[in-house]
Amino acid sequence: MDNNYLNLAEQRIVVAGAGVTGLAVAHELAKRGATVIFADDKVTEVEGYSVRKPDQFSEDDFDALMVSPGWREDHLLVALSRKSGKAILNEVDFAWSVKNEINPAQKWLALTGTNGKTTTVEMVAHILKSSGVNATACGNVGTTVIESVLHPDKFDYLVLELSSFQLHWLQDAQFVSAAILNIADDHVDWHGSFDAYAEAKISILDKSTTAILNGDDGEVVRRTSHWLGRKVFYSLDTPGPGELGVVEELLVDRAFVADAQEAALIAELPEIVPTVPHHISNSLAASGLALTVGVSREDIRGALKSFKPGKHRIELVAEHNGIKWIDDSKATNPHAAAASILSNFSVIWIAGGLAKGAAMQPLVDRTWSRMKAVILIGEDRELIRDALATTAPDLPIYEVNFPQGYAKSSESNAFMEEIVETAKRVATEGDVVLLAPACASMDQFKSYSDRGDRFARAIKKVVLNAK
Repeated sequence: MDNNYLNLAEQRIVVAGAGVTGLAVAHELAKRGATVIFADDKVTEVEGYSVRKPDQFSEDDFDALMVSPGWREDHLLVALSRKSGKAILNEVDFAWSVKNEINPAQKWLALTGTNGKTTTVEMVAHILKSSGVNATACGNVGTTVIESVLHPDKFDYLVLELSSFQLHWLQDAQFVSAAILNIADDHVDWHGSFDAYAEAKISILDKSTTAILNGDDGEVVRRTSHWLGRKVFYSLDTPGPGELGVVEELLVDRAFVADAQEAALIAELPEIVPTVPHHISNSLAASGLALTVGVSREDIRGALKSFKPGKHRIELVAEHNGIKWIDDSKATNPHAAAASILSNFSVIWIAGGLAKGAAMQPLVDRTWSRMKAVILIGEDRELIRDALATTAPDLPIYEVNFPQGYAKSSESNAFMEEIVETAKRVATEGDVVLLAPACASMDQFKSYSDRGDRFARAIKKVVLNAK
């Protein structure tokens, strides 16, 4: 398919979605002589381009579809393209082809997983840049891959965060090395089954000869057993030869050493902030990817010490009267929420939203003993309520309803203030109030970042009594 991307002049390309990625792709396609038509259900006008609703296309209207990662195989335009034999293109492979044309020496690292992707990909980019390498993070992390390829800085390395959606469509791109952080229940509603979701994640291995793999994750270990490339496992346990791991208070490398019996220091545990299990695990994964491209352990150690996770990722918002208020709004599925809860004791857990087909019972079974109380919000809260009723029927549960007539875009923050007021009444010295919803946010908030920002604002007003 690779050649298709460089022979698009005079082709009529339907670009799915007029969002950030769609616009970036459209501009480059148009520069290359293609005729771009947007397919979008919500956007009706884009300057310089035609826009139609997806159901307004016939097979005679276009030559190829640049698919949106979020579109499923059963989307009517995907189905039409399949039926009529039209090429189905994707942004990452398009960027790969353009890269090969304008900057063939550029190398790509890639990373996927259910949780921790953004933090880890940013950590890898930070390590590379700190060591003097011209690198940037892109993909599902903010900047599109095509924009990063076209950037005037002509990066030597791109570090790609890839979602299961992106991997589902990916065919051509190749990576120096790839990492899989974990595989847990998520996006089952999109993929149709957990197996299909997991297979999409594992498919990243088809694009690399070296993989950095989480040895603490049973799904990763089991599902990569067939793969014949170089596997470097990392874990929070003592590493064997060829692995990365933890020995007492040290992060240790036994994979990228001259002698397999040797062990080399990567960093000391207290240097990893926050010093919680899943962040240490992510640090090992990032170190592994950096080591595959020759970054020294000394440079890695310095970068890990200076790295700070982005907002809404186990972010300490305030500590007041002996109570910690932590924003982990990025924990949009049960696996991520479990990691947050298990990093704390005596948790007042704020949870709920859109479950995306994920089961909540395993989460509750693993974590209920750390909970003092639960505050439930959102559309699928009953899944969590039912799980708690089964496993911890005596655990206090408070429910805060979305106010009638209240819009998620409202400038008022009354809804979140009520949530924080409820937590304030329950919390006592030594407690942790944790926003780790285990669900997506779009039923009540514009995004997970909006949810986290509103949480911080409410804490400032309700807890700290600040204006």
